[in-house]
Amino acid sequence: MLRLEHLDLRQDDFRLQADLTVPAGARVAVIGPSGAGKSTLLMAVAGFFAPVAGRVLWDGQDLAGRAPGDRPLSILFQDQNLFPHLTLAQNLGLGLRADLRLDAGQRARVEEALQRVGLAGMGARKPAQLSGGQVGRAALARALLRERPLLLLDEPFAALGPALKAEMLDLVAELADGATVLMVTHDPADARRFADQTILVADGIAHAPRPTAELFADPPPALRAYLGT
Repeated sequence: MLRLEHLDLRQDDFRLQADLTVPAGARVAVIGPSGAGKSTLLMAVAGFFAPVAGRVLWDGQDLAGRAPGDRPLSILFQDQNLFPHLTLAQNLGLGLRADLRLDAGQRARVEEALQRVGLAGMGARKPAQLSGGQVGRAALARALLRERPLLLLDEPFAALGPALKAEMLDLVAELADGATVLMVTHDPADARRFADQTILVADGIAHAPRPTAELFADPPPALRAYLGT
């Protein structure tokens, strides 16, 4: 379970507060206007943005002081973060060992991960030789290899067309294996397709998750203004 306890995030004129709980295994969309703080919220959970007050708790343990790489999570960014000079297999291998000194069992896990995301036989290719959808699949495979219980998605599929983006969201839902997933999106269709709950970030507050269908059926004023309805 993820708990954001009286969290207070500030930078210059920006301020975002959150006091909410995300159940274990939930798929949660994070939606709201541009600049409201959706990505900043994920960065705080991941350890890249330090709060001025409050705590980020995972299963009751305070994550304060733990480096991003030591937190029980993986994160996918918009640019996917694949290294262009490494092969696909090497990029995935970084999810297991930073020095890429993989043993036979770890190499087998890389091949299995490639197969799970539909990239079997492509391990020797470089990212430039892949389509946008294939790059997204590779980044997802690397995150899954880390086997962390919390997966953060900061619009990693935003540049894809609607059909391919829907395919990637379905793939995440299929392969997340019980992980808790927080997904930043600007698109209500993504939230409806993927997330059973949605966090609205607006007017300096990250609101507690609500069932997605219920939230969009009766949106509060801030969401109504964002949607233009």
